Amino acid sequence: MFVAKNIQSDHKDLIHDVAYDFHGRRMATCSSDQTVKIWDLGEDGEWHLTANWKTHSGSVWRVTWAHPEFGQVIATCSFDRTAAVWEEMVGEKQHDGSLRTWLRRSSLVDSRTSVTDVKFAPKHLGLQLATCSQDGIVRIYEAPDVMNLNQWSLQNEISCKLSCSCVSWNTSRIHSPMIAVGSDDTNLSAGGKVQIYEYNDSTRKWNKVETIARIADPVYDLAFAPNLGGRNSHLLAIASKNLKIISIEPLRRDSTLSGQSGLTKFELKEVAEFNEHEQQVWRVSWNVTGTVLASSGDDSCVRLWKANYLGSWKCIAILTGDGSPQETDRPQFGQLQGNQSAGGDRSVGNAGVRNLPSGIMNLRRNTGWPSFNTKKDQSNVML
Repeated sequence: MFVAKNIQSDHKDLIHDVAYDFHGRRMATCSSDQTVKIWDLGEDGEWHLTANWKTHSGSVWRVTWAHPEFGQVIATCSFDRTAAVWEEMVGEKQHDGSLRTWLRRSSLVDSRTSVTDVKFAPKHLGLQLATCSQDGIVRIYEAPDVMNLNQWSLQNEISCKLSCSCVSWNTSRIHSPMIAVGSDDTNLSAGGKVQIYEYNDSTRKWNKVETIARIADPVYDLAFAPNLGGRNSHLLAIASKNLKIISIEPLRRDSTLSGQSGLTKFELKEVAEFNEHEQQVWRVSWNVTGTVLASSGDDSCVRLWKANYLGSWKCIAILTGDGSPQETDRPQFGQLQGNQSAGGDRSVGNAGVRNLPSGIMNLRRNTGWPSFNTKKDQSNVML
């Protein structure tokens, strides 16, 4: 049974991202009001605001937590062309009585355009951070000393040729480091909007190993599924006009392509595609075991998807915009035959989004994420 709770977040503008920490007992939210808020789950089962501060001079698009092994650390990215790393410190009592404060440890200012996403690498890769920008460049940063977060070095720059909207790390320990990058370029003739990059230890560079050409519509989010069971293939969920789940199976390495170790050859297979959101899909997120996928879209619903033992994906739950559950009226299987692709209306927009007041946050849904206004950002950022 699902229990929904509304939080009066007091954000003064649209909330763009909600992120839980590793244990799921802390939550960060970011908004176009240029602030980030930290929420802690109390013993009473309620979420309590424990920190609130202005982080950027423009809309804050994304917030993400580092693994707790590295401390209480978050990263944010913004329209103001920067990403920032923040660390929570316990010190002198603040004006609100709290003993905790968040300090800006570093500002990453290499981008010349809006930084659209930021993600920490899996713990086994160390303290690394990937950012992507509208200038089409993915940047990989690393903290040489995890005890000194003031210093971050730019390790690699990956030119994706298209404006970037989202990035995701593959969490697999048995495969070379891999990231997926999505583009929200609206030109349908620009080619595949999802690119896969693999790190080559010999050349110390990131190489593009795959472009998912069948995805020509703008992509607004993507996420690799955690792989705790040691399965051979990787699952990638993609939020576009429809929800797609792609299986990426490593086959072999081609030593003639790049150095001694070469690049991995993959077999890509679209294992599921759903258009039940009816319009745009905006966010995707996996559970910790990589067995259940959550998606949100313009139909004001969060939908949960799971595969059966035959590999057929179906919707197992629907949560409306106010968090109340709905019964699935029919089995919604996403098994595809061959290269069959689902059709449907290509129209996009916010016709299905409820116009909730600014600052009201529902834990089951990112309300109205696409309907942002950057005029005030442009007035605050020196171009």
